[in-house]
Amino acid sequence: MKNQMEVRNYMENLVANQLEDVMEKNNCSCFCERCKADITAIALNNLPTKYVATEKGVCYAKLSSYENQCFIDIVAAITNAIKIVEKHPRHTDND
Repeated sequence: MKNQMEVRNYMENLVANQLEDVMEKNNCSCFCERCKADITAIALNNLPTKYVATEKGVCYAKLSSYENQCFIDIVAAITNAIKIVEKHPRHTDND
């Protein structure tokens, strides 16, 4: 039986790879797990999905992620999400 690969949105990897760097460059006020998860979710909801189900699909997604526009879109989506989360954080100072 061949190894089965699960279907996943490769855009999640691309956002995760840029998240903390973009947060640092934007002087994000909070790096807690809840804020990072909220930023990630908002950014992903504003980006096109890149579903992959094969190793070839992963390779294709990686290649397309190196396109300048894809990178710019990811950074912009994360930056916009940071602004939203910082205006309306879902945690208390004790979290």
